[in-house]
Amino acid sequence: MTEAGFLETTRSAYDARAAEYSEIFRDPLAGQPLDRALIDTFADLVKATGTESIADLGCGPGHYTAYLHARGLNAFGIDLSPQMIEQARQEHPGIPFEVGSMFALELADGSVGGVFSHYSIIHTPPERVPEVFDEISRVLAPGGHVLLSFSGTDEPSQVAEPYDHVVAPAYRWSTDMISGMLRERGIVETARLVFPGDQDARRGFPRVFLLAGKTG
Repeated sequence: MTEAGFLETTRSAYDARAAEYSEIFRDPLAGQPLDRALIDTFADLVKATGTESIADLGCGPGHYTAYLHARGLNAFGIDLSPQMIEQARQEHPGIPFEVGSMFALELADGSVGGVFSHYSIIHTPPERVPEVFDEISRVLAPGGHVLLSFSGTDEPSQVAEPYDHVVAPAYRWSTDMISGMLRERGIVETARLVFPGDQDARRGFPRVFLLAGKTG
């Protein structure tokens, strides 16, 4: 099967900036106490499931993966970009990192207790995002948890809005829209954290975390 063009575009763009991203985001939770608190809550919820394996999808240079690993979880990272994976392996030896696609995860059904995805869906064309959520639902164990972050909108729009991203074309979403797509797959929202647009100095629109659990 021929690979979708947007995947090649995204891979090439992040390959070219892998070392830069590794340095810029070396300590991504510095000065972010609310982000840290929600990620810690997610980690505790996954621990309570008894299936402590967490897949960090779109892990980039692996700094969030390493944070989750340090919390006592069996965290591992998957990213489309070989150069990002190379950076992750160099920065965090001993943690598993593999090149892969969120559209075809090489993971068994129900094999992970948690899925973490930090700004990893933003480069996916809106019509393809349901496929990613299908894969997340497939690999997530019953009772498992998902923590997504993404660029949000100020309006309850039912249409994803494109925007100019420094690396590759990207989209921002209504939190309700993402929550609804997960719910259709039996992954039900338990909490959301929305930072107003005026707190994102880079782009001026909301920054969203969405926590959800798989019901069965």
